[in-house]
Amino acid sequence: MKRMLTGLAAVALALGCASTVSAGNVDSSCSYKGKRLYGKVQVVKSFPDIKVQVVRSFPDLKVQKVSSFPDRCGKWQFVDSFPDLKVQFVDSFPDVKIQYVNAFPGRP
Repeated sequence: MKRMLTGLAAVALALGCASTVSAGNVDSSCSYKGKRLYGKVQVVKSFPDIKVQVVRSFPDLKVQKVSSFPDRCGKWQFVDSFPDLKVQFVDSFPDVKIQYVNAFPGRP
């Protein structure tokens, strides 16, 4: 009986840790480490605010490209100057994983 409880405790702990990790890097206010994940975004090759990986499934954030009014979670307007957020696209070890969508941007 004691072994079974120990095993269940280990499983519960593993699931708790997994849910913390799988909850993603985007908090409820649509930010990552204090950086808002909406607004005017500039793509840079060095010194980004965050590193982003584009994925097809299980994103941390669904992003919609817009040409104006990037005022809600996941709405990004790409600009060449005066950005709210600077991102660098990477293939591995991202801070945030995104998926491009045509509608319903934000946290999945």
